[in-house]
Amino acid sequence: MAEPTLSLRAINKSFGPVEVLRSVDFDAYAGQVTALVGDNGAGKSTLVKCIGGTYTIDSGEFFFEGREVHVHSPRQASELGIEIVYQDLALCDNLDIVQNMFLGRESLSGPVLDEIAMEKAAAGALESLHVRTVKSVRQRVSSLSGGQRQTVAIAKSVLWQSKVVLLDEPTAALGVAQTAQVLELVRRLADQGIAVVLISHNMNDVLQVADRIAVLYLGRMAAIVDRKEVDQQQLVELITTGRTGTIGLPASSATAGV
Repeated sequence: MAEPTLSLRAINKSFGPVEVLRSVDFDAYAGQVTALVGDNGAGKSTLVKCIGGTYTIDSGEFFFEGREVHVHSPRQASELGIEIVYQDLALCDNLDIVQNMFLGRESLSGPVLDEIAMEKAAAGALESLHVRTVKSVRQRVSSLSGGQRQTVAIAKSVLWQSKVVLLDEPTAALGVAQTAQVLELVRRLADQGIAVVLISHNMNDVLQVADRIAVLYLGRMAAIVDRKEVDQQQLVELITTGRTGTIGLPASSATAGV
């Protein structure tokens, strides 16, 4: 397998006396969807925030495209090419699609906004993902469905040529049809050569779209497996006990929850 775009080694993160991440290894590869799963409190959100620069790791190594980097802020993560699409999307309802996609990064033509260039770029990003559900890039976000909002947030990462995109529960609160559309979009995102990390509690979504699955258990990486290596029951066992059969943490560690 080619070198991972993002590689974390022996990552530790504590808040006071509470160890949230313990010697966590994690890789994300270009052109693949890596699902990050785990029960509540497993450390998923903390790991994502360490990758995105919201939290600074206590110890461990952070590699991006083969070189070690030190990420201390979301701006530094963004400059590397890391984009996080959080569950709340952080979209402004009172702005249209173009304004949301370029928020804080507006294109200028002299002293004024280059509206034509921004419209073309926004439409191009949606077109590259074969999006057909959005009528106009000048629609206000307040008029969009949940699935369409996810589409805009995901297309924004394409617009800014992100290399790693983390999607936090992208299908939460979506209906069946909208979930299917978003999962197709996730797959297309990976097909463009982007390393996609999907954080989800929905095992059906994970098993449908993921190439690899990383399972966190009580702050430790219990297993990173190829999608074909596990079924839903085994995946649930990994999430709830840290082990299934011969896969996962050593039996003594998983049982003790250490």
